[in-house]
Amino acid sequence: MPPAKPLTTYFLGDACLCWELGAAIDRLTSLQVLYVYRQLRKNDELARLGVHDLVPSYTALAAHADPLCDWEAVRRVVDGCLASMPPEEAKLLARSVRHVLPVSYQGEDLQRVADHAKLSPEEVIKRHTAPEYLVAMIGFRPHFPYLLGLDRTLVTPRLDSPRLAVPAGAVGIGGEQTGVYPETSPGGWNILGMTQPELLYSIDPGDTVVFKRVEE
Repeated sequence: MPPAKPLTTYFLGDACLCWELGAAIDRLTSLQVLYVYRQLRKNDELARLGVHDLVPSYTALAAHADPLCDWEAVRRVVDGCLASMPPEEAKLLARSVRHVLPVSYQGEDLQRVADHAKLSPEEVIKRHTAPEYLVAMIGFRPHFPYLLGLDRTLVTPRLDSPRLAVPAGAVGIGGEQTGVYPETSPGGWNILGMTQPELLYSIDPGDTVVFKRVEE
C-alpha cells in the first residue's frame, strides 16, 4: 500500500535525504512512516551504502548518511520498502511493543485542561487514560515520545509562558499532542501528572503507550 499521494523527496544539507509522505499529522501517514523505519533501521544494504541513521517524524522519514554515498541506491532501497507496505493497519503495527506507564494525575495544569474542555478533572483523567497511543516519533529531548491518539476534547493550547523547568516524568498535553518529559527541561505543555521517566528509555518509534492511573 504505497502512500496515496506522490512521494516528495528532498535533501537537508548534503548528508540527509528525506521522504515526505504527508503534509499534516495523521495516523495512517505516521503508520506508513513508522513501517518503513522499522523495516529498514537495521538494513544491511543501507548500512553498506553508508546510511548510519534513520529518523521518523509525523510525516517524513530522514536517512542520514555519508555525503559521498550512492544516494540513488539509497533511494531505491527506501522506495522499494514504501512500495511493499501492506494495506492492513494491523500489519503496519505488526512489531509494535506496548508500554504501560503508571501516572499520578495530580499535575498543576489538570484543572486548566478541565476548564478548557468544560469537563471535570476526573473526566479528563478518564479520557486521557482511555486510548492506546501510537509513538509517532522521539524528539525534543532524548526519549521524549510524541504520542498520537489524544481524545479531541482534551486538545488544549500550550501555556502562554513556558516553564523554565518541567520535572522529569511530567505527563503533558500540548495542543493535539500528548507526551512525557524524560528529563528536567523547559516546556510549555499542560502538566496532568507524573510517571517514572526511566520507563521511557525502552520506548521506540512505532511502539504504543497506555497510561494507567495510580493513586498516591
